[in-house]
Amino acid sequence: MIRSYTIGLCLIILFSSCAFTQRMTAANANRSVLQADSFQHFVDYFNTMEDENIKGAIPNDSSWQWMKANIPLFECPQYNFEEIYYYRWWTFRKHIIKTPVGYAFTEFLVPRTYADKYNLIACALGHHIYEARWLHNQQYVKDDIHVWYRGKDGKPMSKLHSFSSWTMNAMYNLYKVNKDSAFMTDMLPDLETDYARWENEKRLPNGLFWQTDVKDGMEETISGGRHEQNARPTINSYMYGNAMALSKMEALAGNKDKAALYNAKADTIKQLVNQYLWNSTDSFFETAKKDMQSANVREEVGFIPWYFNMPDEKYNVAWNALMDNKKFNAPFGIATVERSDSAFRTHGCCKCEWDGAVWPFATSQTMTAMANLMNNYHQTVVNKTDYFDLLETYVESQYYRGRPYIGEYLDDSTGFWLKGDAERSRYYNHSTFNDLIITGLVGLRPRTDDIIEVNPLIPENTWKWFCLDKVMYHNKPVTIIWDADGTKYNRGKGLSVWVDGKKVAFAAHMQRLEAKM
Repeated sequence: MIRSYTIGLCLIILFSSCAFTQRMTAANANRSVLQADSFQHFVDYFNTMEDENIKGAIPNDSSWQWMKANIPLFECPQYNFEEIYYYRWWTFRKHIIKTPVGYAFTEFLVPRTYADKYNLIACALGHHIYEARWLHNQQYVKDDIHVWYRGKDGKPMSKLHSFSSWTMNAMYNLYKVNKDSAFMTDMLPDLETDYARWENEKRLPNGLFWQTDVKDGMEETISGGRHEQNARPTINSYMYGNAMALSKMEALAGNKDKAALYNAKADTIKQLVNQYLWNSTDSFFETAKKDMQSANVREEVGFIPWYFNMPDEKYNVAWNALMDNKKFNAPFGIATVERSDSAFRTHGCCKCEWDGAVWPFATSQTMTAMANLMNNYHQTVVNKTDYFDLLETYVESQYYRGRPYIGEYLDDSTGFWLKGDAERSRYYNHSTFNDLIITGLVGLRPRTDDIIEVNPLIPENTWKWFCLDKVMYHNKPVTIIWDADGTKYNRGKGLSVWVDGKKVAFAAHMQRLEAKM
């Protein structure tokens, strides 16, 4: 069991979080559209769903006060979207632990034999950073990064490279939210060393990167195996994303030569991925075997390149497979393998299947990539209805026996959680959800300049109203409102964006908005 901390420590944590939140002035607080206490009933219910046998830094009896001090508020007319939004923050809080070297995020609540010190696992570190960047108190996510890179006597944790990682990309996207250049610059030497280590460990002679299935966090797949060293769309997309992130970080730090170097590394990976991993027959990015011949199987990992905005627009044809019921669009989520493949659901190892079953880890990657496709590319392959339908299915899948639940993976046809009764699977911190609500559905698109950009990926006639409130973005409180007839929030009809209590952009319809912060 994860160690239970004392009430005194919890009070200190809560005081710290509340003190941070109090930096928002009383005037800003009075401008809030949503009242936090309106959502406490969700947490009261979640707390009754279990006998809390495992406690982290913030136990259940302190969970609402912590959430009230730390999370953006979200309201919409569809109850299950609201419920899962608050449930995912409630579960994320369960995974915050206090180590001797700072706060950190676990993946499993129960100890795992293959974990690092403090029961930490690096597989979902990128997901953790993307989700935690929206917490008001940024100490949690900064500490987690420090623990991983400096938690072993000032050096990286022993198992930082046990799994493929897009950590550098996640850290740059953290900067897009908090604009903490001092933290980013301080971490640059660690990240440079880390990138070079990946090159030494995993780069093939042709310049691509290899990985085994299990070290991609994906057990045994149709395209490879637990011990096969293949060039996969996963690690190569991650390394492209990491190189691009380092290039931009170096540029912001004034290191022009290093910025050019990492940009060149990224460009090389992109060209090699196009050359070796694009299967022109299948119109899809696929795993290449040791001989660089395609594995000839469409797997969900083929959408990952768009997570990092890597492909050129001519490759957008790959997304035709997403909404096809014979390919990836299953009744209960996005299948990890094309459903019509002859080997579908045949390669599951140790009852941990990445051969077609639905994994939230992969779903959240694909949904992030899809939002990038819809925001950053000229395309007509997918639309807002597609995005909303997939996100709604993701919401509906996060229930087990009538209660909110997030676990490891589920049956694509029945929605049954395949390890739902296993203690290890409860509250599995291996995916994002709230980041998808904020950056995808509501459409706050983080960027480094002083322009706030909002582009909701929801069909205009789906909901008459919604509100995302108390978002800390570039150190200012942001509110995004959709009110079709203006009667719900009494702040005007249509879509509006508010920064520090002032309306900075509005439109009569659901569309992209941009304004100066």
